[in-house]
Amino acid sequence: MFKILDNRNTGTVGDVLKEEIQEGAKLSILASQLSIYAYKELRDKLNKVDNVRFLFTEPTFTENKEVKEEKREFLLRKKYRETSLAGNEYEIALKNELNQGVIAKEFAQWIKEKVEIKSVKDNKDRPQIMFKGISIQNETDESVIQGSLDFDASGLGYAPSPVYVMNHFTKDKVSTQQFIGWFNQFWDNEEFVEDIKSEVLDSIQTMYKENTPEFIYFVTLYNIFREYLDEFDEDKIIKGKTGFKDTIIWNKLYKFQKDGVLGAIEKLEKYNGCVIADSVGLGKTFEALAIIKYYELRNDRVLVLCPKKLRDNWTLYTQNDIRNILLDDRFRYDVLNHTDLSRSSGMSGSIDLKTINWGNYDLVVIDESHNFRNNQARNDKETRYSRLMKEIIKKGVNTKVLLLSATPVNNKMNDIKNQIAFITEGNDKHFENEGIKSIEATLRKAQMIFNKWIKIPEEERTTQTFLEMINFDYFKLLDTITIARSRKHIEKYYNMSEIGKFPERLKPRNIHSDIDTQGSFEAISNINKKILRLNLSIYSPLKYVLPQKREIYSNKYDIKVQNGKSVFKQTDREQSIVHLMRVNLLKRLESSINSFTITLERILYQVEKGIKGLEKNINPEYEDLSIDDIKQIY
Repeated sequence: MFKILDNRNTGTVGDVLKEEIQEGAKLSILASQLSIYAYKELRDKLNKVDNVRFLFTEPTFTENKEVKEEKREFLLRKKYRETSLAGNEYEIALKNELNQGVIAKEFAQWIKEKVEIKSVKDNKDRPQIMFKGISIQNETDESVIQGSLDFDASGLGYAPSPVYVMNHFTKDKVSTQQFIGWFNQFWDNEEFVEDIKSEVLDSIQTMYKENTPEFIYFVTLYNIFREYLDEFDEDKIIKGKTGFKDTIIWNKLYKFQKDGVLGAIEKLEKYNGCVIADSVGLGKTFEALAIIKYYELRNDRVLVLCPKKLRDNWTLYTQNDIRNILLDDRFRYDVLNHTDLSRSSGMSGSIDLKTINWGNYDLVVIDESHNFRNNQARNDKETRYSRLMKEIIKKGVNTKVLLLSATPVNNKMNDIKNQIAFITEGNDKHFENEGIKSIEATLRKAQMIFNKWIKIPEEERTTQTFLEMINFDYFKLLDTITIARSRKHIEKYYNMSEIGKFPERLKPRNIHSDIDTQGSFEAISNINKKILRLNLSIYSPLKYVLPQKREIYSNKYDIKVQNGKSVFKQTDREQSIVHLMRVNLLKRLESSINSFTITLERILYQVEKGIKGLEKNINPEYEDLSIDDIKQIY
């Protein structure tokens, strides 16, 4: 008897087994999967067999002690075979019946009493078994099923599966004995197979064992976050024998800083960018230097863009200077100012802006990246933001972007939008594989929710309320590309005996002091009123242009913003400058009063000293004046 079984139109493997297995039968099974749900479907028959020999065709519950690290893909397939004892993705309907514990307990008892289980060993010399099968030896007849079957519910044809299978059933003693003889060649060869029955039973036991709530909680956490467990494996993140861990900068970092560096490198490699947003004082600069050194050791070219006031902080580590504590690391990155993006010629340090190859940087580090949170066009002129995006990010080699900012999100929830665009090169669907379909829509929705939150009554406007309102995608987006730790985070999760205690932050004190102790100077409020009465005409020339001529100057000096949707008028600019100058006058006066008082006292001292030396040379007009009188004149 011969029959084709495709688990669809020409019959199922499970139905044939139910017909053929008799009480006292002996089974030999060759498959790569073993599931409790296959047992569930056939248990009335399987409980009456004499014995079963099950051989895994690929390494399962085995370990190659000679190989230190397996290929990730093979490891996943192997773990899948082991965990699929509890059912695969095609057996979800059976899992939903919530009787797994009962079935697993019966399954384990059946294995203990009637089943032997072996697996091919995990080594390079293991046999390659390219097909599967089940032989049934009854007292009166024998039969065999051979093909692509597996011993799970989908392999038997009892669970829907997109996989097309082809098996053939033969009720013939000769064919069955040929299969069994071939099966025995492997089963009895201890060089190629090993007994794993105890490992299988241990795994099944976890399905019906009564566990504590704490254990279930940790298992739940593991299954939620298991995809991220390998992210901080140093050996997997740091590629090649670069000598990175021997550098001075790496060994100067604290544990939390090293974790930040590893996390940033992992995100740079996976997403092409990362935002380090650790709180002020946690060492973002040193973390960035470690990341720079890692990429320099891979022979990558690195550019640091920073505000002009911070230029010396960065250039120091590239120079042969006694203050350079990282001298032996021999950093070679280039440093440019943010403002250099507005120039097309001239020198920036030793770099000629006219001849620089902007598109040849493998990594660009942007310090104080929140300065690029706006991207408003001005009279169709190229902005620093647009030049950075066009000339460095998009042009030339593939450029990774490391952003440094303690405040990447400042006034608005979408402040980070333009910074993220550096990482994604403006691709709104860059994180689609992470479940974020649209970056812009995610940020826009978060801003709408924030606007609603700030309008609710103050007693209800709590952090908890905001977290309940905000869309999950926003936090997922931030978690995907940012590393942000606070001092409280470090104190909670790291060994503070290694780091030392953070400086204590004193509560702010409001100190109100008089201008001088004698009350000789006029009150600041009165001075402010006088400053407000100043015209400051030099800063508002349009006031003096004839009305019929003002339109000409407006067309010339007014600036279009928001892609032409709005106009920043010259008159508005002049009013802003006037207001700013008034504030500056007041601030400068306020900050200069103390030094002015000290200078005045020094002058009076010199006057008094000089008068004593005048003697006969004094002007006759002042002959009768006392020193106090002369002080008053001065």
